[in-house]
Amino acid sequence: MNTFSSPLKGGTPGRAHQRRRRAAFTPARLGVYAFLLTAALFFLLPLYVMLVTSVKPMSEIRLGNLLAFPTHFTLGAWSAAWQSACTGLDCNGIQVGFWNSVRIVVPSTVLSIVLGAVNGYALSFWRPRGAGLLFGVLLMGAFIPVQVMVYPLVRVLASVHLFSSLPGIVVIHTIFGMPVMTLLFRNYYVSIPQELFNAARIDGGGFWRIFLQLMLPMSTPIIVVAVIMQVTGIWNDFILGLVFAGTRNLPMTVQLNNIINTTTGERLYNVNMAATILTSMVPLAVYFVSGRWFVRGIASGAVKG
Repeated sequence: MNTFSSPLKGGTPGRAHQRRRRAAFTPARLGVYAFLLTAALFFLLPLYVMLVTSVKPMSEIRLGNLLAFPTHFTLGAWSAAWQSACTGLDCNGIQVGFWNSVRIVVPSTVLSIVLGAVNGYALSFWRPRGAGLLFGVLLMGAFIPVQVMVYPLVRVLASVHLFSSLPGIVVIHTIFGMPVMTLLFRNYYVSIPQELFNAARIDGGGFWRIFLQLMLPMSTPIIVVAVIMQVTGIWNDFILGLVFAGTRNLPMTVQLNNIINTTTGERLYNVNMAATILTSMVPLAVYFVSGRWFVRGIASGAVKG
C-alpha cells in the first residue's frame, strides 16, 4: 500500500527534493537576491574606498585609482589621524575629540534613559492628572527640528552660565533625548500586564519600590534599545556639539570636520579617510555587538501601544 500511495503524494523523495530546489530559484527570489546584492554593494563600496585609501601612501593615491588595492600597505595615516592631525591650530589628532565624545555620551545617555524610564513608568501605571496632555507635549517635542530650538536654548544656557561647557551640552542632549526615551518606555510598559502592578500595590509597594524592584528588572530589552539609540545619536551629533560644547569640549564629529577642512599644504586624503573610520567605529561597534538585542527589544514591545 505504501508503494502505491507514494506517487500519489508527490512521487519519490528524490523528485520532491529536486522540485524544492527548482522552487528555491524562482524569478521572484532571484530578483530579491539581485536587489539585496545591489543594495549591499551600494552601501559597502564607500566603506571599501575609505579602507583602502586609509592604508595607501599618498604616492599611490595620486595615481587616481580609488578601487585598487594598496601595493604598499601602511598604517601611518591611522597613527597621524589619531595623534598628530591638525584640527585648526591644534595638532593633537582626533583623539581629543574621542575623549570629549566619551565624556558627553556617557552622562547624556544615562540621564536621558533614567528620565525616560521614570516618565514612561509614571505615564503607564500611575497616570497622574493631565498625563495624556503631558505625554502629547513630550511626543510633540520629539518631532520639533533641532534648528528651531537652538537660539532659545543658547539664550537660556547663557543666562545660567552653562553655555559652551560640558554640563551644558549634557543637559542639551538629555533634553532632546527625553521625549523619544519616554515614548519608548511608555509603550514598553503599556504591554506589561496591569495585574502585575496591581499585585505589587496590594503588597504595599510604592512608586519607587515598584519601579526599582519590579519594572526595572523587566526592562532589559528596552534599555538595550534605548542605549543603542542614544549612544549612536549623541555620538553622531554635529550641530549641537558645535554650538553648545565650547572649544574645549568639541566632540569627535566636529574634530573630524576640522581635520578635513584644515589644509596646511597638501591635502592628506589617507589621513582624512582614517579619521573618518575612527569616528564611525564606536556606532558600528555598538550595532555589531548589540544588534541582536536591539531587534529583540523592538519585538518585545518598543513599538507597541
